Amino acid sequence: MKQDNQIPRMTSEAFSAEVRAPKCVRVDSDLVIVGGGLAGTCAAITAARAGIKVVLVQDRPVLGGNASSEVRLWALGATSHMGNNNRWAREGGVIDDILVENMYRNKEGNALIFDTVLLEKVVDEDNITLLLNTAAISLSKSDADTIESVTAFCSQNSTRYELYAPLFCDASGDGIVAFQAGAAFRMGAEASDEFGEKFAPSDEYGYLLGHSIYFYSKDVGAPVKFVPPSYALEDITRIPRFRSFNTAIDGCRLWWIEYGGRLDTVHETETIKWQLWKVVYGVWNYIKNSGEFPDAENLTLEWVGQIPGKRESRRFEGDYMMIQQDIIEQRQHYDAISFGGWSIDLHPADGVFSERPGCDQWHAKGVYQVPYRSQYSKNIGNLFITGRIMSASHVAFGSTRVMLTLASAAQSVGMAAALCIRHQLLPRDIADESNIKLLQRDLQRAGQYIPQFRLEDDQNLVRHSRVTASSKLCLEEIPDNGPRFKLERPYAQMIPMQRGRVSRMSITVDVEAPTKLEAQLRVSSKPDNHSPDIILKTCAFDLDAGDNQRIDLDFDQLLDRNCYVFVHVLENPLVHLRLSEQRITGLLALSHRRTQQPWQDIGVESFEFWSPLRRPAGQNIAMTFSPPVNGFDPQNICNGLARPTAGANAWVADPKDPAPALDIDWRLPQSVSEIVLMFDTDWDHPMETSLWGHPEDVAPFAVKDYRLTDGNGRVFAEVADNHQTINRICFDELVETDRLRLEVLASQGDVPAAVFSVLCYE
Repeated sequence: MKQDNQIPRMTSEAFSAEVRAPKCVRVDSDLVIVGGGLAGTCAAITAARAGIKVVLVQDRPVLGGNASSEVRLWALGATSHMGNNNRWAREGGVIDDILVENMYRNKEGNALIFDTVLLEKVVDEDNITLLLNTAAISLSKSDADTIESVTAFCSQNSTRYELYAPLFCDASGDGIVAFQAGAAFRMGAEASDEFGEKFAPSDEYGYLLGHSIYFYSKDVGAPVKFVPPSYALEDITRIPRFRSFNTAIDGCRLWWIEYGGRLDTVHETETIKWQLWKVVYGVWNYIKNSGEFPDAENLTLEWVGQIPGKRESRRFEGDYMMIQQDIIEQRQHYDAISFGGWSIDLHPADGVFSERPGCDQWHAKGVYQVPYRSQYSKNIGNLFITGRIMSASHVAFGSTRVMLTLASAAQSVGMAAALCIRHQLLPRDIADESNIKLLQRDLQRAGQYIPQFRLEDDQNLVRHSRVTASSKLCLEEIPDNGPRFKLERPYAQMIPMQRGRVSRMSITVDVEAPTKLEAQLRVSSKPDNHSPDIILKTCAFDLDAGDNQRIDLDFDQLLDRNCYVFVHVLENPLVHLRLSEQRITGLLALSHRRTQQPWQDIGVESFEFWSPLRRPAGQNIAMTFSPPVNGFDPQNICNGLARPTAGANAWVADPKDPAPALDIDWRLPQSVSEIVLMFDTDWDHPMETSLWGHPEDVAPFAVKDYRLTDGNGRVFAEVADNHQTINRICFDELVETDRLRLEVLASQGDVPAAVFSVLCYE
């Protein structure tokens, strides 16, 4: 209540002949990151968790960039909607933490909820100062190759920020910091002869990838009229594929409504946006008012993007520039810090107005490494370049540009920055062979997967222990308790086999009429790849009509290494294959999708795509094995691999074990301050962030409830309703123990208990 003697607050300033300056705030930190897309966000969280102070500058009101509710593109990476051969290829570390949490809260794929997940992950980090609605506008340099500060302005609070730090990271998408700092960059497509890239595009697919704007529609249950704005595209036939528009497809799946590939995608973005608005409203006018779509009567235009989703603009030069051959040949790099696996995905420069298909996609046979040297400027000594401005040719960018690949690589920037601050180094110094090993170790400790690299960590006390378990899976049978699969297309089972003779196997089929059935044993030509491109043996069987027929598969083959074998049952619509509802860590069933066949020599290979069907489909094949399939040993938890590669790489308990437990014993008591557990959240499920939706909110393979004890009744931790991949248990004071026992009390689904990794540190 206002008191009678209370004077209303008022500010009054006299006229000033001088130009007034906005409020100015100086902020000092260890690392300034400009750009709050998934790359910048993951770099910031990684750096903060590694112990350094970060300022994250984002010129939009929300984080996430193209994955945010402002644009609403689902984030994706190497898994490619499960449509390629990159098995168990979802990105790890911080981005996995985000994806798993989003699926738990938001399995329906609401982009607004994803905004909240990202914001929460950032604001929960005490080491991050978040500046939203704040645009970097200028910078100062202390010398030719060193940035001293970045100036940014927030329009919402009319405040100018002077941001000082020893290290800077440009994750802005267009490279506003790197550009002003004078760093070397490229824009457009390189000629084929510069890097020997056979897929270097012609004029039709050359120059740049354009922008897209998405839209949502909604059925309101009553007729809705639509009067188009005056700027809506009138002649829908200007879009060569206009007949493909329909009411059944959501506007966010019309990614090929794209424009701007022949314009300056930095400075002409507003021009591009207006053209895209014209197209979107013209498309909606066509759907609503052409008379071709009577089922559109009750539809309203629920949402249209206000800003375009950008694909490509500037690409800055690092000490290494990724090219086509890095991707297709899966070249090895001593400084690998993450991986990619999206296709080389180039689009016609004319976008929606092109007569050509909306994209030209070519895959490698497996995932490829991303080198650390592509993540910092070769010119500016204290500048990291990450996100879509990373160092890559236009062709390689066609693959590296997708959000989860960029987010995963950007985590290396956050971790490298922490090493730089801790040891007074610059970004280039981390590329030294001794320092890069520290970076790779720290990334893998945090859950990052680096192809062909194991976590070699002598500080992990588990490596110096004896590891045993209450049981382990010896796979004798995948039970026949699922549906029948009519072999209208081939179906296959992936099984991790150890070096030596392949187990004899049997499958069960129901047969409609006398016929012949063929089965093949295949493997991949490269270690850790999951493209079944080598046929070891084909067997044929003459079958009579009848149900419940057992087929014995004795392929009689020797393996010279541990690897996945693929048992392919070939197409025959007269045969129904018996499947199983039993899911097991490290086992997957596959279906034949298509064959990649380049029309000319463009530097990519021909091969078949075999990938799983999404749950609840995609059941394993009901099979028996003699001798049993091994490789699910408790010792796997310290082998340095925390996902399936050439083997399951997990301890998997016997499904009949009533109380699965893992025991870690030391000869002498150990001082423990931190325990890190890595569970199975199904690395093969892509976890698209929006629109697609998911069959469950928690991966059925995950350990749900568990207890950590010393085996003598002393409880260190008890966790209920876990859904995350990584669980980190930290103690305020050192715990002395000579034994650690992990008791698995429940899993999220009807799946045997499984653990990929246990790390213990003093």
